[in-house]
Amino acid sequence: MLLWVFRALFWVIVIALLFVNVSSTEISGEAGSANFAAVLVSGLGMAIFVFLLDVLTPKRKLSAVAGVFFGLLVGLLISLVLAVVVDMVSDSYKIEMLPQTKRAIKWVLGVCMCYLTISVVMRTKDDVRFVIPYVEFAKQTKGARPLVLDTSAIIDGRIVGLCRNKLFDAALVVPRFVLNELQFIADSADKLKRQRGRRGLDILNEMQSESGIDVEIDDTVVEGIEDAKGVDQKLVVFTRAYNGRLATTDYNLSKVAQVREVDVVNINDLASVLKVVALPGEAMQVKIIKPGEEADQGIGYLEDGTMVVVEDGRNKIGRELLISITSSLQTSAGKMIFGKFEGYAQENSGGGGGRRRSPGRRPVGNDARRRQ
Repeated sequence: MLLWVFRALFWVIVIALLFVNVSSTEISGEAGSANFAAVLVSGLGMAIFVFLLDVLTPKRKLSAVAGVFFGLLVGLLISLVLAVVVDMVSDSYKIEMLPQTKRAIKWVLGVCMCYLTISVVMRTKDDVRFVIPYVEFAKQTKGARPLVLDTSAIIDGRIVGLCRNKLFDAALVVPRFVLNELQFIADSADKLKRQRGRRGLDILNEMQSESGIDVEIDDTVVEGIEDAKGVDQKLVVFTRAYNGRLATTDYNLSKVAQVREVDVVNINDLASVLKVVALPGEAMQVKIIKPGEEADQGIGYLEDGTMVVVEDGRNKIGRELLISITSSLQTSAGKMIFGKFEGYAQENSGGGGGRRRSPGRRPVGNDARRRQ
């Protein structure tokens, strides 16, 4: 929108300059018919040329006002050089032009050059540094680079506690397509997926309401993101263009991002080096969803998607159980908790002491994040 306002302002200035100069008695008189044509054709022609050159090239969002001033400065310098060229052409070819005519041509030429340089800087500000060292108009942030949140990292919810305790002081960026994916999951016909999607939206609202957490929903259209297939590829392209770090709990996505040379913050890897919350001997309440792969095993899930493997829980599907934790396993692919059945939740049975997990009872690990 701002770019189109600038384009409209450009045409207003060009038309005003042409009208003022063409309507002067020196140029519009009978003796100045050639000057009248020179001003009108050269001024209008240059304006149309640079305008079409600007519109037909890919456009990007304005992110730095300094780029406008830099483009204006370069445009003025180029206009001074071209003004000398106009005098040289007029003298070399002995073109009879009034001083007013030359002045009008130089003015229109200056406006066109300023417009063109500003437009170029606004679109290619990320590449200016390669042309002119130490000059850069890319978006800068104080402190650490921003964290681009994946859907799994939002649903996981631990990012809120990490930011609340100042482990991450960088800005959190949620691309628009990630928010759309969260809404799609929340509208899913599957009950478990729908609960995870709504949990992600609730956590996102919680982060936005926290005064100490800087969360931004970014609508920036990054070059090449439309060609990317799937949310995972879009995240990698967006994070790389944003010069940020990708926060996720998806093991496969983290590996793909590392191959693409994108910095990844895997929440599960952070949890593996921190104190484990689920300690052996502690009591936990979980609902059995499905049978496990081993005999007598039942599988349940916590709100954040953590898998809970319960011994003697295979015949208790659909029931809320009270279990005692025997062990836990934290990997980059997710977290699994192993426990033993102690009683039904409504019976309010106390959790017993920690018991050793039977050998050979480890199920096949699953990805904590189930992308749609």
